[in-house]
Amino acid sequence: MKEYLLFRLYGPMAAWGDIAVGEQRPSHGHPSKSAIIGLLAAALGIRRDEEEKHNKLNLDVGFAARVDASGEILRDYHTTQVPSQTRNKVFYTRHDELAAEKLNTILSQRDYRTDACYTVALWLNTGSATGSLQLFERALRKPKFVLYLGRKSCPLALPLAPQIVQVETLKQAFDKLPVREEWLQYLPEQKQTAYFWEQIDFSASGFPSDALHWTGSRRDSLLSRKRWQFTDREEHYLGQPVKEKQQ
Repeated sequence: MKEYLLFRLYGPMAAWGDIAVGEQRPSHGHPSKSAIIGLLAAALGIRRDEEEKHNKLNLDVGFAARVDASGEILRDYHTTQVPSQTRNKVFYTRHDELAAEKLNTILSQRDYRTDACYTVALWLNTGSATGSLQLFERALRKPKFVLYLGRKSCPLALPLAPQIVQVETLKQAFDKLPVREEWLQYLPEQKQTAYFWEQIDFSASGFPSDALHWTGSRRDSLLSRKRWQFTDREEHYLGQPVKEKQQ
């Protein structure tokens, strides 16, 4: 038997960082591992400058997500003040940028997911020395810092309602929380439920062996919290048709 920590994410808006180039700030369709590790760190009271603790969480905690409602894309346009580029001058924080003598205005666009809902599963890797799932559950119920869905402008709309389950497979863990609970019925229906997970081989995941799936990479594994750098990790994907409602 293996322990999994399950909790649900829902808010009017969410933003799951993807590779950002220039003025574009896209959002992925499901939570990034870096966002979930950041949310967990905030709940535990780990500050942003405590890089070693962030790195340990990233290495010691396994992550999976189920998309219960994919939501829709909302694109927002921003004007931002930034300093002129100066040789041998590095701005380490936003405070440093705004303190510069000369500021320029640039236009950027940011994508959000509206009315999206996700179920997240976490587990501790073998040999982990990072707390316990019980500690994580208590922290998510009473977080030390404010939690948000990817960006500060995306607050939670409902409690996370974390719970720990003991099951044989990842699929059994997700099955403990139904995809379409009663309070989710007003959200737009979707034809399939998407699952994303890392580390666990497909043969050991508990999903049907004949299900269509693929494995790809996603650049959302924390490399340096201070420098805001990430590296690639391997992620599995599977989509299953949503069962029709019984009349």
